This record gives sequence, C-alpha cells and structure tokens, in this order.
Amino acid sequence: MTGIVLAVQANFYDVQLDLHSVPPEAKGIASLLCIRRSRLKKIGQRVMVGDRVCVEEPDWEGGRGAITRVFPRQSELDRPPIANANQIVLVFALADPPLDPIQLSRFLVKAESTTLIVQLCLNKQDLVTDTELAEWRDRLAIWGYHPYFISARQGTDLEPLRECLRDKTTLVSGPSGVGKSSLLNLLLPEVNLRVGEVSGKLRHGRHTTRHVELFELTSGGLLADSPGFNQPDLDCAPTELVYLFPEARVRLAEASCQFNDCLHRDEPGCSVRGDWERYEHYRLFLEEAIARQIALERSPDAETTTKQKIGQSGRIETEPKLSPKRHRRPSRRAEKQALQDWLEPEPTELDPDILPDNF
Repeated sequence: MTGIVLAVQANFYDVQLDLHSVPPEAKGIASLLCIRRSRLKKIGQRVMVGDRVCVEEPDWEGGRGAITRVFPRQSELDRPPIANANQIVLVFALADPPLDPIQLSRFLVKAESTTLIVQLCLNKQDLVTDTELAEWRDRLAIWGYHPYFISARQGTDLEPLRECLRDKTTLVSGPSGVGKSSLLNLLLPEVNLRVGEVSGKLRHGRHTTRHVELFELTSGGLLADSPGFNQPDLDCAPTELVYLFPEARVRLAEASCQFNDCLHRDEPGCSVRGDWERYEHYRLFLEEAIARQIALERSPDAETTTKQKIGQSGRIETEPKLSPKRHRRPSRRAEKQALQDWLEPEPTELDPDILPDNF
C-alpha cells in the first residue's frame, strides 16, 4: 500500500493511505499508525511529514503498519521538517502586531531560498484604513508580490486564498501572533487549533504551534502549519543573496553586472545598486551572510574533530571524536605492566668504588 505521512510523533508515523491501494477487506480504514522498519534506520533513511511511503504488514484491527520504503522527494525543508511541499504561504498581520518591513523582508528572503512558490497573506485588514491598505498593496507590488488581504476574525475575503491552496501541498508560516491558527481554523473547521494572544509589552505573539502536521482541505490539497518564530536564519551564501529579491532579479535580467562575483555594494558597473526600497535590506542581510561565512571558514575542520553515526531516531548524527590522550583509558595490559614495573623495579648495577667496607 502507499500513502502520505501526515504527522510524526516520537517513533510513530500517522500515514494516510491512498484509497486505491487499500484491499477490499480493509475498506473504510483511511490511515494507519506506523513504525519505520529497522532497515531504513540502518541506511539512515529519514521519514518526514509529507513523505510518500510504502506500507506493509498491516494490522487492520489494531490500526498499525510498517513503513518499508520512502519514495523520492520533490522538495525537502529542514526547518520546519516537511517534504514534497509545493508552496509557502507567509502570513503576516497589518496591525496588532504592526507590520515590520525588515521582518517581512527577512521572511520573504528565507522563503525564496527554499525554491518553492512564495505567496503572501496579510491578515487583520479590518484594523487598518482603506488608504493604508492601498499603500501596502502598491508597495508590495514593487517588491514583486501580490498579497491576499483577509480578516480571519471576520472571516472575509477567504475565497481567493482557498483557490490558491486547491490541490497543492502548502506550508503556512510566519511570525507568532499574526493569526495563523485562526486562519487555519477557518480553512479547517474540524481541526480546532489553539489560538494565542499578542503580548501586551513586546507586541509579539506567543507560540501556539509545537510541531508540523498536514491537514486535508475539503476543496483538495494539504495544509501544514509550522511553529511560529520571529527571526528566521539567513543561511545563504553572500553571492546568492541577491537572487532572493525579485526586484533585484529583474534588474539583473535587464543588465548584468561588470563582475561575475559582484556583491552589489560599491563595485563599478553594478546593475543592482540603486534607489529601490529594499536595497538597504539587502545590504543589511549581506553583512550577516558575510559574517556567517567568515565564522564558518574560521571554525575547525569538522572532518578532523567529529564523526558521524546513525542515532536512535534514524538520523545521521555528528558527535566529537575522543582525543586519545585526554579521553581514552589505557588497555588492561598496559595498566598491568605499569603496576608490575612499580612493584618489581629493574635491578641496577652497583658501583664498587662507592660501596661501604662492610658490604
């Protein structure tokens, strides 16, 4: 049988079965709680949410099974861990908490680095004026994005977003407190996710999602909610950062830079440097990327100080190598020999000139 992994809890996997692969005697059973075969663990095969898998040895009465194969992935993300996603929908709030352009730009750059389709959804449109709404629409169009404006509290303007999600596997992400869980409760009324509040002092949201899980949409498609965080890591190379800005990609398509390794700061003949709004964001993120690269180059060689092994979870883990002088204990034979040498010291040759007369 074949199916898709909807959730991972400890060493168990909730697999939704493909109806055409379920035998006649098991009609009506839609999912199985599965384990991973030890052979997959030995070869280091990780099973992720969103994986297409093969399930064998079903126990229909107990609702159990075993994953014996993981099919090739179309895409893979490490944070959050999800496979075979088609697009990312970034959810932000226009107010409460207020929309921070630099934070929004950081999330967009991180989403662009996944090579998935990036969609933007701006919630809480009922808390801003029509003028502010129009200003953000025009501003983001220059950035290269055409967001969906919604109000999860009032449940308005959701149909265009529903059409965007149809027949796709979508990851919903964004900072905490912007209304992701409220939005998912509207799109998936049977799920009833826990909703948090915005902190009164910091105006930041509180985390309510703890793990990644796929939910099936009635209109077709799968939706994954990811834990909220406020500062995603930018782990791209400095020379690749410019391609994560749509407006910079347009400039490079119109005219190339004079140097192939141009970082688009003060180099002559640069086609990217200019007065576009997010250029200062690019300069800020570029400094972070350069600092990260320098730190990686200065770190010791991982191959000489660490070793890899397959852990209990089946993942390939890296641990430090033991130093022979500091951590390894001597063999029993060496300890026994040292003790014997201490108890029975070797005889020394005596000098007759220094012996006493009565010796």
